[in-house]
Amino acid sequence: MQQTLNTTLLIIGGGPGGYVTAIRAGQLGIPTILVEGQSLGGTCLNIGCIPSKALIHVAEQFHQTRQHSQHSALGISVGEPGLDIGKSVEWKDGIVDRLTTGVAALLKKNKVQVIQGWARIIDGKNVEVGDTRIQCEHLVLATGSKSVNLPMLPIGGPIISSTEALAPTSVPKRLIVVGGGYIGLELGIAYRKLGADVSVVEAQDRILPAYDAELTQPVHEELKKLGVKLYLKHSVEGFDSSSNTLQVREPGGDTLNLEMDQVLVAVGRKPNTQGWNLEALNLDMNGAAITIDSRCQTSMRNVYAIGDLSGEPMLAHRAMAQGEMVAELISGKSREFSPTAIAAVCFTDPELVVVGKTPDDAKAAGLDCIVSSFPFAANGRAMTLESKSGFVRVVARRDNHVIVGWQAVGVGVSELSTAFGQSLEMGARLEDIAGTIHAHPTLGEAVQEAALRALGHALHL
Repeated sequence: MQQTLNTTLLIIGGGPGGYVTAIRAGQLGIPTILVEGQSLGGTCLNIGCIPSKALIHVAEQFHQTRQHSQHSALGISVGEPGLDIGKSVEWKDGIVDRLTTGVAALLKKNKVQVIQGWARIIDGKNVEVGDTRIQCEHLVLATGSKSVNLPMLPIGGPIISSTEALAPTSVPKRLIVVGGGYIGLELGIAYRKLGADVSVVEAQDRILPAYDAELTQPVHEELKKLGVKLYLKHSVEGFDSSSNTLQVREPGGDTLNLEMDQVLVAVGRKPNTQGWNLEALNLDMNGAAITIDSRCQTSMRNVYAIGDLSGEPMLAHRAMAQGEMVAELISGKSREFSPTAIAAVCFTDPELVVVGKTPDDAKAAGLDCIVSSFPFAANGRAMTLESKSGFVRVVARRDNHVIVGWQAVGVGVSELSTAFGQSLEMGARLEDIAGTIHAHPTLGEAVQEAALRALGHALHL
C-alpha cells in the first residue's frame, strides 16, 4: 500500500550540503523532508574528511613517538612504540558517531523529517522512497560524489578505495597509491607514518598537479624524507593477482612490475548521478555534473543542485554555503552564491592552503600583481613546533594593493585559511593586513610579514 507525503521542500542526500539545507530550512519554518540512503553526514563525516583527519592524527602521533624512541632533539626518550590499529579505528569511529548523532539531533530540533532509504525520482515534484511517494514544491538534489574507479583495477581484495583505507584491520607491509592528488597523498603519508612502505604512482610529472610547483615543493621534500617512493609520469596498465604485482608503464614505454600487498586507487571523484533516475528530469548537464546558475537552480524550475553533484570545487564547505543559501531563497529571501574565494586545504605533511588567485591565475586573468612570500624558517612559532619548512604567499594588485589571493604551505597552515578567506571577502588591501597587529609568537605573524614584504619592508627578513 503506497502512502503519499506532502512537503514544501524535499532534499535528496544527507551530506554536508543536504543536511545544512534542511537545518536552515527548518529554522526558517519551511516544512522539510530529507531522504538519505546510508548515514547522515554523507561522505564527509563517514568516509571522507573527518575519518581521514582522524587517521592522519593517529599516524602523526605514532610517527612522533617513533622519532622519540630513536633520537629526539627535545630530550624525550621512550621505548619502541606499538600500534593497535583496531583501537585507532575504534577511536575514529567514535568521533564519526558523535558527529552523525549530532547532525540527527539538529535535524530533529529543527523539525526536519528524515526518511531512511533510497530516493527514486518520478518527476520534478514527485519522488519515491520504497513504497512511500513524496510530493514537494521544491526539490534539492544533494547526492554528492563517489570515487572514480579504474576499469583495470576493480575494487575488491587487495585493491581498495579511500573507503576501505579509512577502516584498516591491519597496516599493509607494502602499499601502492595510484593517484598523486590530495586524497592519495593524505592517505599515503598517513600509511607511511603508520609503518607501511608506500609508493605513489602518478601519471603527471609532479605530485599534487592541481597546485603550483613552488607550493608543493615542501611536500615533495617531506615525502623524500619519509621514504615514500614516487613514480611520476607512470600510468597503470594492470594487476596480476597471482603474483600480487601492479604493472605500470614507465615514461620510456617499458613495463615495470611493482610488488605490493594493497593498492589504493585515489584518482579523483565524480558526481553521483546514477541509480536514482535523475534522467527523468532531463536537466542540462555540464560534463558529468548538473548545470546550475548563481542561485544553484538547475534548468528545471524549483529544482536545485548543490555540492559535488554540481561539479568543482568538490568541497564540503562549498556545499554547506550553497545549501544555506538555497534554504533562504525558498523562504523568499534574495540571495546569490558569489563568494570571493573558497579555501582549498590539503592535509598532507606539510599542509597546503590555497585561497583566491595564485600568481599563475592572476597572470592568466591579465592582472598586474605583486607576489610576496615570507618563509616559516624566519618565524619563531614555527621553530618551536619543529617546523621550518614552508611559507605564506600573498598576491595583490599592483595598482591599488587589493589582495586577490593567499597561499601557504607548512605545519598547521590549514588554520590560516580562515584569515585568508576573511581578508578576501572583506576586500582587504596589503596595508590593512600589514597594519593589523598579529599576536606573537604565532604562525599568523607570517601572514602580516608577507604583506609587509609585499610593501617592501618585511621586519624579520
